[in-house]
Amino acid sequence: MTFTTDSPGPSADAPEPTTQAPRRRVFLVDIPDVTAADLRPVKWQLYLSLVGLLLGALMGILQALERLDIDLYDEIPLETYYQGLTIHGVALALVFTFCFGNAFCSLMTMKAYGRALPSRLISEISVWLAWGGVALASWAMLANKATVLFTFYAPLQATPAFYIGAVMLVLSTWGVLVNLLLAHRRFRKEHPTDRVPLLAYTSLATYVMWFIASLGIAIEVLGFLLPWSLGLIDEVDPQITRTLFWFTGHPIVYFWLLPIYISWYQLLPRQVGSRTWSDGLTRLVFLAFLLLIPVGVHHQFTDPGIPFESKAIMWVLTVAIFYPSTITLFSVVSSLEAGGRKAGGKGLLGWIVKLPWGNPAVSGQLLAGIGFMFGGASGFINANYTTNLVVHNTAFIVGHFHLTVGTAVALSIMAISYWMVPYLTGKELQHRKLAVAQTWLWFVGVLTFARGQMAAGIEGMPRRTQINSATYLNDHQEWNVGNVMTGIGGSIMFLSALLFFFVILRTIYTNRWAEGVMEVPVAEVTHGPRPAWRILDQLGMWAAVATVLSVLIYGELVVHYWPLNNISSGIVLW
Repeated sequence: MTFTTDSPGPSADAPEPTTQAPRRRVFLVDIPDVTAADLRPVKWQLYLSLVGLLLGALMGILQALERLDIDLYDEIPLETYYQGLTIHGVALALVFTFCFGNAFCSLMTMKAYGRALPSRLISEISVWLAWGGVALASWAMLANKATVLFTFYAPLQATPAFYIGAVMLVLSTWGVLVNLLLAHRRFRKEHPTDRVPLLAYTSLATYVMWFIASLGIAIEVLGFLLPWSLGLIDEVDPQITRTLFWFTGHPIVYFWLLPIYISWYQLLPRQVGSRTWSDGLTRLVFLAFLLLIPVGVHHQFTDPGIPFESKAIMWVLTVAIFYPSTITLFSVVSSLEAGGRKAGGKGLLGWIVKLPWGNPAVSGQLLAGIGFMFGGASGFINANYTTNLVVHNTAFIVGHFHLTVGTAVALSIMAISYWMVPYLTGKELQHRKLAVAQTWLWFVGVLTFARGQMAAGIEGMPRRTQINSATYLNDHQEWNVGNVMTGIGGSIMFLSALLFFFVILRTIYTNRWAEGVMEVPVAEVTHGPRPAWRILDQLGMWAAVATVLSVLIYGELVVHYWPLNNISSGIVLW
């Protein structure tokens, strides 16, 4: 499809302007029947995602420097360390990830079906919901009226604007789901016997999983926290609201990760000159994450009031997540190895150096995958009931999730943006070598940061604490090295983030236009799709199975908690 954009203004030595209409710059994309208006919501969801990254990075450097005993909170218009920590968590864990998923899965579905999403109106509403919700929640946090951290546990209470903003952001994801479902229905009506294209299947599976998972936090906010904040009810039960949060709180990790898996399985192989290893295994992995929604209690292993049997069941299900992750490791690495050997790689590991490391869209995802292997290994410690008792609520957890969401997700999103921003703007990526350096800098920074946090956490340093203000700090000299590594690693990550935004902004505002057709780099599939795997396409059936499993497993907890013990009247810090 051809798009036209106003050409740059005249230079100083250009001839006098005429009354003719301004010239228009033409660029092409590889999706038929798509207009610039169809892609506009994708672009603005991606831009909002990057706004979340910027806001989170600005708060992150303050926290990193605090570990080096450099307190800048008195120099900026923030009142407390915990206010900055709330902004950091919400901006990165919700805004950055949700809006990227909205943009990326919408684009992948368009590519899969070769046409625009059915309802541009729904896409536009989703964008407005996301931007409006982020604006409301950001105002609440910046005004110090929602210093409740990412988990917003009762009895900490935020102003209603924070909860309303969070609801609007979640509704924006539901709007995207509606469009994906409409696109799926349209495809089924036109092609009743064909297999669902893999890109469309994985995008839809991601959003179906998220919808079911998000019901927990929706019930928590709409049924308890928002009425509580508005003064419609006086007290809430902190235990049931905490449990509802974690019903969503662990599957939210899948919602962060699965768009990245879509890229790793189906785009990255094409970028290294290879193919997706298996259609069926890819579908199976996404289906496994859909079925493994009810695992959130492993975040509550130390909580009283939860029966041990419930904790044991969810421990087993948590360990089961290892299997789709293992399939991903072998499938993606197989595709990468095939690409490296095709490029001339020899020997056991020689193929690795033949991968296109000079492409920042590739190098970032490769490094993100390496970091994710460390994150997955450390996740076993969190998931195991007995070892979790050692690291629970310590800095070890912070190190772990910076190796998962902070590496696998964040670095992959930055890498994907290096082709996605040019695709959506028609501009040529600027400063490619600097972009490659940025991916390496982030990788080194996050490994240093995570090592410092995990080492100090094993020694008992608590998380979510302004540690250099703690009265007991001098009694724990064993934390010093970890704090220094955390501060240095976080500072390196911040420098990397600045380089990323420099490259992206230079690309958006450059006068250099890309040549040829802008492509979504989708790989062909080596094995499949096979007729025997057709049952995997029945996402409605599998969603029903996932819902029943969730109700059965969490229903026991609700029965155990009933009647609710409404004792929290709210602690307001503003």
